[in-house]
Parts: sequence; C-alpha cells; structure tokens
Amino acid sequence: MGDTLEFNEIYQESKGSWNDGRLRFSKQNVVYKSSKTGKVDNIPAAELSQATWRRVCLGHGIKLATSSGHVYKYDGFRDTDFERISEFFKANYKVELTEKDMCVKGWNWGTAKFSGPLLSFDVNDSSVFEIPLASVSQCATGKNEVTLEFHQNDDAEVSLMEVRFYVPPGPADEGADPVEAFAANVLSKADVIQATGDAVCVFKELQCLTPRGRYDILIYPAFLHLHGKTFDYKIPYTTVLRLFLLPHKDQRQMFFVISLDPPIKQGQTRYHFLILLFSKEEELRLTLNMSEEEVEKRYEGKLSKNMSGSLSEMVSRVMKALVNRKITVPGNFQGNTPGAQCITCSYKAQSGLLYPLERGFIYVHKPPVHLRFEEISCVNFARGTTTTRSFDFEVETKQGNQFTFSSIEREEYGKLFDFVNAKELNIKNRGFKEGMKSKNNEYSDSDEDQHDAYLERMKAEGKIREEGDGNNDSDEETDESFNPGEESDVAEEFDSNASVSESGSGGDGSDDEGKQKKPAKKAKVVKERKPRKEKKQKDTNAPKRPMSSYMLWLNSSREHIKSENPGISITEISKKAGEMWKQIGKEDKEGWERKAEEAKKNYEKAMKEYRENGGGSFSPSKKESKKEDKEGGKKRKSDGGEKEKEQGGNDSFKSREFISSEESSSEGERKKAKKAKGKPKGKESEEEEEVVNTPPSSEEDSD
Repeated sequence: MGDTLEFNEIYQESKGSWNDGRLRFSKQNVVYKSSKTGKVDNIPAAELSQATWRRVCLGHGIKLATSSGHVYKYDGFRDTDFERISEFFKANYKVELTEKDMCVKGWNWGTAKFSGPLLSFDVNDSSVFEIPLASVSQCATGKNEVTLEFHQNDDAEVSLMEVRFYVPPGPADEGADPVEAFAANVLSKADVIQATGDAVCVFKELQCLTPRGRYDILIYPAFLHLHGKTFDYKIPYTTVLRLFLLPHKDQRQMFFVISLDPPIKQGQTRYHFLILLFSKEEELRLTLNMSEEEVEKRYEGKLSKNMSGSLSEMVSRVMKALVNRKITVPGNFQGNTPGAQCITCSYKAQSGLLYPLERGFIYVHKPPVHLRFEEISCVNFARGTTTTRSFDFEVETKQGNQFTFSSIEREEYGKLFDFVNAKELNIKNRGFKEGMKSKNNEYSDSDEDQHDAYLERMKAEGKIREEGDGNNDSDEETDESFNPGEESDVAEEFDSNASVSESGSGGDGSDDEGKQKKPAKKAKVVKERKPRKEKKQKDTNAPKRPMSSYMLWLNSSREHIKSENPGISITEISKKAGEMWKQIGKEDKEGWERKAEEAKKNYEKAMKEYRENGGGSFSPSKKESKKEDKEGGKKRKSDGGEKEKEQGGNDSFKSREFISSEESSSEGERKKAKKAKGKPKGKESEEEEEVVNTPPSSEEDSD
C-alpha cells in the first residue's frame, strides 16, 4: 500500500448543499479541498480519535472525529473503498474504521444527544439524522418545545428552515428545566450572533465600496459588526474565506478585501466580497479593550494592547489575528506603469483594476471577481472591439463561465502574457506570441508601428481560407491585377484583334465601320464544367460481405435483449450488447469466431465463382444510358449554337418558339415545329439549326 490515498468527487455538506472536492489521506494528515470555494480542511493525523463508515444518500461516507471536538463528514465513496481505507487507517493512524448503520424506521420519537458540534437524534442507539449546530441561526423555546432555525443557503435548491423538538417534562424533584437545558446546549455550539459584552476594538467611519457607504466596524471575538446609517451587518469569522491587501494603482491608497461564503445580504442583493478603501497617509493609534495578559494569552503575540501605524496596517493585522487567515498580497507581477502591480481594465462596462496574484486573479471593485488558477480552463488574448490601441483578456473556467476584461492598454500585453505563460495556464492563441517577442520593446505611439497579434491571426486565417476556396472552387477564375504595358488576353472593344463582331452586319467576320451600328461587345467566355464523378453501381447479384463474430452474435441476441428490456432504444441496445459481449466467456466467443471464419470462406468461394461467370464488370443501367443520351443531346445543341454564333451573331438568332409565334409563319413551319418536339433530342438539335439559319422573311425585315 502506498503512502497516500486520493479520492476525487468526494462531497461535503455545507448548509444544505453538496460541494464536491478532493480528499487525500497521507501519513501526516487528512486534507480535503473544496472545488467550489478552494477552502482546505487540514486534519493532523495525531488528532484523529474516531472514524465511522456509514451508508448515506451519496453512496458511502466517512465521519471523522478529532480530539479537539471537531467532526468532519465526507460522502461519495464506493463500497469497494472500505477495505483500502480501513487498512490504511490501521497502519498509519492506529484508528479502526468501524461500520455503523443508520436507522431507517421513520420514527419521530427518540433520544437527542449532543456530541461536540453535532446534535444527533437516535432511535435504539442508531442515528436517524444529525444536525450541525453551526448551521443554527436562532433557537427559541416554548412550553415543552424548542425551535431551531437555520441559515439559508442560496446555492441549495431546497432549504430546511426550522425543526421543532418536543421535550417531555422531567421528574418533579429535578430542579433544572429540560427545555432550557436543551436550548443551552444548542446555543453553546450554534452560530447565533449575540453582541454580548464590549467590542475588542472599534474603527470609526471607514469607507466601504461594497456595500457602498461609510461604516463603523466593531470587532468582536466571534464576529464582525458593520454599523452604518441605514444598514447593519453581522459577519461571523467562520464565513470568511480569504483576506486580500491590494495597493491601488495611484500608490496612495490601499484596498482591503474580505471574501465571504455565504455572502451578506441586502434585500435581494448578495455581497460575496467586503471591500474597504484606505489612504496610505492616514495614521491610527489603537488600544484594545482587553488587559495585556488576556491579549497575550488569546492572540499569542499576534496583537498587543497598544498599537500604532497606518490605518490599513492596523485593520489587516487585527483581522488576521481574529479570523486566523493569511493575507494575500500581489506577487512579483509589475505592470507597465512603474511600481503598479495591477492592470487598468473594464468588466461589464465598469472600470476597475485586475491584480495578477501568485495563485489567481482578482478584479476590484464593481463587481469583484476572484478566479483561482486551478478553476481556469484557458485564457485568450483578443483584439479590442472599439479601438486597436487596446486588447481584451478572456478567462474561461472549467465550469464553462467566461469573464472578459476589456480595454487593457497594449503596453500591458507583453508583461501579462509572460505572467500567464510563467504560471503555465492554457493560452488559446499561444502561437502568435512568438513573433511579438522581438517587438515588445519597439512599441511607439503609432498604431502602424505596433504589432497586433489579433490582426496577424486574422491575416493568417484569411490566407488559409483563400487557399481552401481556391482548392474547392476549381471552376472559378482568380482575379488578375492590371499591369499597364502588358498585352491583355481578352480583346478590348475596338481592338483589331477581336475575332467576333457583335454587330448586326450578317456575320461575315469583316470590320465594316460603315455598316456597324453598335460598338462591338466583349465575347463571353463559356466555361466548361468538369464532368461529375459517377457513383459506382452496386450489383445486386454480387455476394454480400461476411459479418464479424460480434455482428453474428448480435443478430442472434437482438430479440432476446428486446424481450428483457421492453421499450429500449436502438442506441441502448448497442450499449447493452457491448456490455454483454464483454462478459461472454472465452469458449462462447471462440464458437462465434469459428462461425465468422466459416462465413468468410464461403464468401471468398462465392466471389470466385461470381468473377468466373463474368460478374464484377460494370454495365450501365437504363437510367445511366438515358443520362448519356441527354448529355449527348446537350453537347450537340451547344455545338450548333456555336456554329450559329460564328455565322450570324446575336441579331440573326431566332429560336423555334419565336418563329412559330409570328403571325407571318406558315402552317408548314408550325407543323415542322410540332414534329421537332416529338423527335429525339439529337435530331431536334439538327433540325433546330436548319430553322434558325433560315433567312428571315420579308415581313420580318419590314418590322
């Protein structure tokens, strides 16, 4: 067995919703990382005291209890994982993984047990359900009744709002009220915010960007209280995910960002980030409302009773000590502006700042966006939509969401690309950066001198498209540029080289300017289409190809599969058959393979006889012979038209329909036209030549 065990798609319940993540068991600790929030649970191996294997709604689950009183539950394991995990726990943690069944009787009468942060409702020593007390937002008591209200989770499709417990009265000799004792046990572990006692410290009139306004911030040991003129917010420290301290681009202000999950609410608006703005020049002297011994004991030297410094430093220092989270600051990235560690851009029509961090990107401030590298699928550098002096930076996540940061100055392109490349993120248009490296230092104010990666990509795609069009449309002629001084292949209007006159002079080919009424027109070049490739005709008498062993088995088993699975679709039959074929024994498969081999030999024998009897040579069907007659007729007709053009030109051409519709046409000519319709196409074209080349009558001349 290896030193670690890793499992994907392991779920953790959080206020009524399931969040998936990765779980790893190692010799030193147990680590779980949520895919949604990136939050990490780190359980040292020495603190593990109990491990329970249970059957739950998502397969099987593990419940881990620690010596410090914390309980962790992870679901989504398979039944086959029990042996591996049990052996690993015995070998490395010296803890036995015990199996325990849940009670499924459906009784609503049992015993309530408080074990650490959980309230367990048991029937006959088997757990029916468990309530994490951290999810309780309020606890109310009545006569023999306790009501628990829960925090609402916006991500959950269905939320449990409250549960009521009936507590029967105890014996008369007991002085304590069982209802009050039950409520006290709940409130001792519940996430109920009660502003009891004095605040540790107070920050007056701090500027807050989201939610917008000026707030007094009261720091309590368990929560943060924002007090404004209109709204008040109480934020438990357990809901704080991350802390960020970001310098403004003007280098005179600082952002302090608090990431929250679940977010704070103002009506229907959710605020996932609390953003404070400080001036670097503002100084503060802070005194904690605690004795020095108590400060030293509780915060272990992270804070002192009297502190002084800039306002941003004081707030971040206090928050770091109370929330017990690291503060994230920008890394080594430097923008085009000297000293700036961010990039000016726009997101959703709002201007803001994008900070490339060591493990992600954060955009402030409206709306704030935090993207971790591990949830990014790819990035793309795109040309700006309004001007060529800027570009867009597109980020696509693994969940399919896309974030576009637009209007970034082109001077930032090189440094941002190098940063993304160094972090080994997938770049869609990576190939177009190579030609830019030599020109990064040659940027100037002129757009013509600057290299545009998006424009180069469009040019390359255009060339590929033109080459593809040229290969596909071989009938089309390519445009030729006009070169003065070179002879043109096509005769111009009044060139002496023109071989065809379009005038009505009769078609003798001479250039008689006196008789010429209209200037000669260009001769149309008739393009000959390439004949289409004819499809090979299948001979119905030819032997059919033999089937494989699988197809022979499928044909014999199809009806059996249909009878066992009524209403099954064709695609499902194929899937089911594939699974059944894999499970067939070796002897049965060999039997079908022998049948397939026998069918193959019969096919080869039949094919040999078929070829000896003259089969395999293609003979056109009646349809094909008719098609050839049609094409031959069209060819002869077009040949006659070309002859007629050489003799008479456009004005002398009269179609058969035109001649037959004239009032001066004789009855004989009409009969000729009718006879021509009934004749084959080859003869019709020859007779048409005779009719067309007949000189016009005197009445037509007069008209």
